[in-house]
Amino acid sequence: MIQIGIPSKGRLHEPIVALLKQSGYRFRVDGRSLRIPAGSDTSLVLLRTDDISTLVAAGILDAGISTQDIVEETSAQVVEVLKLDMGHCRIVVAVPENGEINAPADLDGKTIATSFPKLAENFFRKHGATPRFVEVGGSCEAMVPLGLAQGIVDITETGSSLRDNGLKILSEIGSYQTVLVARPECAEDPEIKQLARRLKGAMIAQTYRLVEYNVPRTKLAEAEKITPGFQAPTVNSLEDPAWCAVRALVPVKQLGQVIDSLEALGATAILQFGIENCRL
Repeated sequence: MIQIGIPSKGRLHEPIVALLKQSGYRFRVDGRSLRIPAGSDTSLVLLRTDDISTLVAAGILDAGISTQDIVEETSAQVVEVLKLDMGHCRIVVAVPENGEINAPADLDGKTIATSFPKLAENFFRKHGATPRFVEVGGSCEAMVPLGLAQGIVDITETGSSLRDNGLKILSEIGSYQTVLVARPECAEDPEIKQLARRLKGAMIAQTYRLVEYNVPRTKLAEAEKITPGFQAPTVNSLEDPAWCAVRALVPVKQLGQVIDSLEALGATAILQFGIENCRL
């Protein structure tokens, strides 16, 4: 039985639960249980996102799903097994939009509110500045308008919340995303590698659709250029020897153009299907 830590709430909880289910794990989150069986050999432990990498590093969990910024902030001794391509964000330095602060060095000796004091301190050390850091929980955009700080170091996705509070991005400390982590000595364990393969299969499946269509055999070569598939399309004969059926994987980003091109070529019965999981 391996124990995997996942966020118990927040913006990552539902996407991670959906990805795990798509990966083949069967479980139900009822809002009361903090440890949930997800098959005969896997148990999910619902925790604060901030605690997951620390508990993995301590050996209490076998693996966990956290974010790169938290791993870096906590200095947790874990290895990144797989990037999950979700929860993308940036950590930035933000200051008053109409103020006189134009460079990180201008914040030397000033007060900065942040939930990431270690990341912030490392960043400003590189720029020869020593601000006073005040650690706050959660969003800290309001600290500057209230006059409690001259700047903030905070997480942002679009920057709209910063602009709403009269702030501008002065510098970007780094870009981060959600990751599967494990202790260095456990990263090659068969159970952890299987978990990573299942998650990767579900992630890849999200980027493809299965397209099926009928096409005149005389136009098959042209159709195969439109839908080359992952290695090659699957081609089957129809009862009418002048026609054949084709099945191929198509990247989601190309789906509209591919279907339009097939229709223009003379293909009929063009269907698309979602994919739950795959191994390519």
